[in-house]
Amino acid sequence: MKASELKNDVPASIVVFLVALPLCLGVALASGAPLLSGIISGIIGGIIVGILSRSNTSVSGPAAGLAAVVFAAITSLGDFEIFLTAVFIAGCIQLLMGFLKAGIIANYVPSNVIKGLLAAIGILLILKQIPHALGYDPDAFDDLSFFQRDGENTFSALYHMLNFILPGAFIISMISILVMIFWDKSPMKKFRFFPASLFVVILGVVLNIIFKKYFPGIALESSHLVNIPVIDTNNLSGYLHLPTLESFSNVKVYTVAFTIAIVASLETLLNIEAVDKLDPHKRESPPNRELIAQGVGNITAGLFGGIPVTSVIVRSSVNINSGNSTKLSAILHGVFMLISVLALGSLLNLIPLASLAAILLITGYKLAKVELFKKMYRKGWHQFIPFVATILAIVFTDLLIGVLIGLAISVFYLLRSNFRNPFKIGKEKLAIGEVVKLELSDEVSFLNKASIKETLWNIPEKSKVIIDGSRSGFIDEDVLEVLEDFKSTVAPEKNIQLNVIGIREKYEIQDNLQFLNVLDRKTQQKLTPDAIMKLLKAGNERFLKGESTDKYFQSQVSATADVQHPMAVIVCCIDSGTSPEIVFDSGIGDLLIVRIAGNIASPAIIGSIELSVKKIGAKLVVVMGHSNCGAINAALQNTTDDHIYLVTEKIQSGISLHNIDPEKVDLKDVSQMNKITWMNAESSISEILSESSYLNEMVGSGDIGVVAAFYDTASGKVSFGELKKAKSIKADHFS
Repeated sequence: MKASELKNDVPASIVVFLVALPLCLGVALASGAPLLSGIISGIIGGIIVGILSRSNTSVSGPAAGLAAVVFAAITSLGDFEIFLTAVFIAGCIQLLMGFLKAGIIANYVPSNVIKGLLAAIGILLILKQIPHALGYDPDAFDDLSFFQRDGENTFSALYHMLNFILPGAFIISMISILVMIFWDKSPMKKFRFFPASLFVVILGVVLNIIFKKYFPGIALESSHLVNIPVIDTNNLSGYLHLPTLESFSNVKVYTVAFTIAIVASLETLLNIEAVDKLDPHKRESPPNRELIAQGVGNITAGLFGGIPVTSVIVRSSVNINSGNSTKLSAILHGVFMLISVLALGSLLNLIPLASLAAILLITGYKLAKVELFKKMYRKGWHQFIPFVATILAIVFTDLLIGVLIGLAISVFYLLRSNFRNPFKIGKEKLAIGEVVKLELSDEVSFLNKASIKETLWNIPEKSKVIIDGSRSGFIDEDVLEVLEDFKSTVAPEKNIQLNVIGIREKYEIQDNLQFLNVLDRKTQQKLTPDAIMKLLKAGNERFLKGESTDKYFQSQVSATADVQHPMAVIVCCIDSGTSPEIVFDSGIGDLLIVRIAGNIASPAIIGSIELSVKKIGAKLVVVMGHSNCGAINAALQNTTDDHIYLVTEKIQSGISLHNIDPEKVDLKDVSQMNKITWMNAESSISEILSESSYLNEMVGSGDIGVVAAFYDTASGKVSFGELKKAKSIKADHFS
């Protein structure tokens, strides 16, 4: 244990302990159980569960959410000792759930519901603690239910509170709130071992003592202070209740035990999921380990006379807001609770409830900040509505019912989204023509049948269609029937060429390829230089967006084995960093690639281009330079070692035509270097057309086009110059 962790955990544990004490007593009172049973559960939740749990932030103890269940169970069983048997069995069930890894259900609660849970608890803390902060204390300190045990509800209590405001409580709570708000702006923030929460508790005690001595008219009476029963340490056994052995044969006991185990486990899993989101270090609490820890805790509670324990969101939030570092703070809070019951009852009974209410009000504000609502709203209605519904449901019912309502609404939006977006459809302009692509979503249910069928049946005749199910983890049988009907009947009758790919073998629809994006002689001859350049630009756009088309390379290899009909020849540099086929999203045989350092022209290069045009049918010649070109750098640095001069002198010759002095070029000036790269490509084009009368004539007649291009190695974007169509060729890209 590091000293810095102790410095954070010890003061945090004290604050949690001070808040937990009245909460433990309140839950026991609401549950119809002996008051000390709540304290016993607080001690067990802190020490036993704290030691076994691997959560660094969660604090366990008796939970208000279980109070109604416990009260009904004790009433039903007729005896507290029989009820303890049910608690013991519930702990065993939780232990078994942990070993069976049932904690996985926590992963299926959406984030918007968890955030709604946290915000709801924050709102409830504010609404419920305002009366206590002003001295109106008829309702139990721990009560978070809308309908209160005193016959009022949350809003009626706020209304009646106005007639019972105590000046002493008001002064203590207001000063406490101001202290905590401005604490971090004062020199006191340097003392990490002494948090603001602990200071306001001490301040509240001191202020009330001052009131009693000098202003008795506003002093707070015992009914407005913490009220811990004083324990006779010489007769501890008289306070303990033990389960009865004969109760193990009572069928009702097992029904109660199962109910407690399920409710307590759900609350725990929801709470640790929520608390992990509050953790500034975003540490993860293993849910199965937490169920094991809670199971042992409830077994112990059943044996020693405690009511059921769960992870508790209010105490955990206070723990985090007090700056805890590890689970030691939860353990120590249990230790302090044990010591307080045995020796410090009279001292702790001096603490005003108004001081504790101030701490919880600040905690509530941090849980339900306005910024959280704005952030959820910006995410869209599908996130915001379940979030708000969870809040309202928890505020007006309880935690579990509220979360279940939030889950139900989230599922509705999931189904609605799945129904409306079962697939993505788009048109792709490829060398072989326009292709309709329908990409199925991750989950395709029977709800999607109608929209998929309508889309497929409305595809025009003689279209080329791709149905891609490679992303789908599940496709409903009804949808598979639609796909099979379209494949076997509708597509053939409408002369639709159909490719079905990526659908798992278990669905018994095999990949079906009726066309390939491979150029044939007829399509090649129809293409013009302008059309080819547009296809290259469109391919580069797909590459940049990460939306490359399906190539079916193995099938393309077979289709192009005997003859290929490329549309363009690309003259590029040897160190351009990637392949033109990739950056132009082209298939096998679409392009002819000529690589030479600095994309210079030479007799062999010119001969290769002539062969590509005359014998193979290419319609466009692209001379493509690129950023950070090593050959151009070598030329500007006058590198002539061995045979390198054959490249660098050619580049230098082209640059000199543009009146650029290599010695004055700043090699670190990216803009200037890119400009020179463009000039070099244009110079190569000029040389190609001046040296080849055949190519020059083909350009003049419009049968082929020649164009300079620039590939940005940082972004992947290809820029094109002006397409050369006239016999008089001039490198004028930067003129």
